[in-house]
Amino acid sequence: MQTRNDIRNIAIIAHVDHGKTTLVDGMLKQAKVFRESAHVAERIMDSNDLERERGITILAKNTAVNWGGVKINIVDTPGHADFGGEVERVLNMVDGALLLIDAVEGPMPQTRFVLRKALALGLRVIVVINKVDRAYARPDEALNETFDLFIELGANDHQAEFPVVYAIGLVGKAGYAPGGLHSDLTPLFETIIKEIPAPQVDLDAPPKLLVTTLEYDNYKGQIGIGRLMTGTLKRGQPVVRMTARGERINGNIAYLFTFRNLQKEEADEVRAGDILSFGGFDDLNISDTIADQSVTEALPPISVEEPTVRMTFGVNTAPFAGKEGKTGWGTSRRLRERLYNETRSNVALRVQDGESADKFIVSGRGELHLGILIETMRREGYEFEVSKPEVIYREDPETGEVLEPIEEVHVEAADNIVGTIVELLGRRRGLMVDMRSESGTTYMKYLVPTRGMLGFRPHFMRATSGMGQIHSLHAGYEPIAGEIPGRQFGSLVAAEPGAATAYAMVSLQQRGSFFIGPGTDVYEGMVVGEHIRPGDLDLNVARTKHLTNHRAKPTDTTDGLNTPRDMSLDDWIEFMAEDELLEVTPNSLRLRKRILNSEERLKDRKRREKILAGE
Repeated sequence: MQTRNDIRNIAIIAHVDHGKTTLVDGMLKQAKVFRESAHVAERIMDSNDLERERGITILAKNTAVNWGGVKINIVDTPGHADFGGEVERVLNMVDGALLLIDAVEGPMPQTRFVLRKALALGLRVIVVINKVDRAYARPDEALNETFDLFIELGANDHQAEFPVVYAIGLVGKAGYAPGGLHSDLTPLFETIIKEIPAPQVDLDAPPKLLVTTLEYDNYKGQIGIGRLMTGTLKRGQPVVRMTARGERINGNIAYLFTFRNLQKEEADEVRAGDILSFGGFDDLNISDTIADQSVTEALPPISVEEPTVRMTFGVNTAPFAGKEGKTGWGTSRRLRERLYNETRSNVALRVQDGESADKFIVSGRGELHLGILIETMRREGYEFEVSKPEVIYREDPETGEVLEPIEEVHVEAADNIVGTIVELLGRRRGLMVDMRSESGTTYMKYLVPTRGMLGFRPHFMRATSGMGQIHSLHAGYEPIAGEIPGRQFGSLVAAEPGAATAYAMVSLQQRGSFFIGPGTDVYEGMVVGEHIRPGDLDLNVARTKHLTNHRAKPTDTTDGLNTPRDMSLDDWIEFMAEDELLEVTPNSLRLRKRILNSEERLKDRKRREKILAGE
């Protein structure tokens, strides 16, 4: 075995919003990736529009910098548990990790999720206490809490004696003590090179690589990314692709790249220990092994936790179908192809055909995981409809009892609204396991059925006026906790097609709150608002005033019309009832009843009531 002292492979892991992507920006700038005069956007690594809008990292990304003659491959990973599939993949490529901890907040729930994965793989972890310049920063307490977390998660003696660096990522400063920061990130770079082990490789063995990430290039086709475990890989070399199902497909390495700064750099050969990308295969999947044709045994595939939530995706069957998406992008063939392609790179996702040819069951790690997929496809030009999310149950192999997924939920809120949150989580079968108060803020830890967390976030944000924080991660399976109350109020449903009029809406708004404004085109069965009572109400929002010779004042019809509620994708998914579907197009999100005709809906409801009554 040889030691590659010229390379270090690290992942950056942290809780959402602890400054991980900003710190990478600082490292890139100080490693002279950019010209002095160049204008550089903030959060360079969050290149996806959705990442910039939501302020989170969704996709793991690669970059590399050179410091003192050593190449440091850096992988920026998501901090949200819903994207754990991304985390689990990329940790296979590295030898160590930078764990960022906010100096005010200390270790947080998502820190726990990602750190557990890193420790289980035996990675060397450097703790970076970030944002030490913040008001109320408490770096010593944050460090003690981090040490306790390492012990709780089963770190071995070597992992528990972790090196510590203090930093202000936003201005690119680091040091070995909170009060003695250097003017740059030199202490961080020095610690990485000293503490992260150099790759131990066998350069004389045949080349072998596990595909951990996929990209697509319009000119070069399918691109695979992974770390070369052994040997040397050359451009043009004949190789074999071994799939997780045991297939062997011969091919050639047509393109070979390594990472340098923010770009890929063409290479004639790459030696073991480095992270590379390659082209040459039309079809690639995560967990495929690329190796010399003499190799007979594939590398162990990446294991990912099973999904906990599913939704049904289907062809858009609403009356406005085909009016807003790209032509031909709403067909079952196109939709099926897109969803199954997603599973090749999104390893935590599962797709299977539904009960009919135009429906597909898509399972993921949580509401956010599936919501991001919906938003991504919508922006690509797809048009489809989705059902309300539901949890995936399991059966206990020993007792045969039905089990449901449970979330470990961490809540942070002002002391004066704790009662409201306790009541909200209590109604959703939440079990409080810890509670403490500090400086006017209460920290609570709950175990809540995933069923109870579906659609909970918007309620929580309204209850805390947007000031509370809630984070959850999968905590296993337990027997079903009992009934969880659903939506309290019914839907306002359009009874007639047409354009909504201010005249009709002014007289109807006492029945509830509207999601649409005057002039919006509606169809029969479309949900236009929330009723003030339980149960749905059909109403005609397209009614017009009978024409007379009397001329009314222009303000007569719109005076007193309330502003419609602005509903995001997350709001729609939360509001949706069992008998409703969300119509998703590039331009619009519309909620509709599964059965559009009001008479047929009434017959269906009566039929269901008879079945439930046992008649």
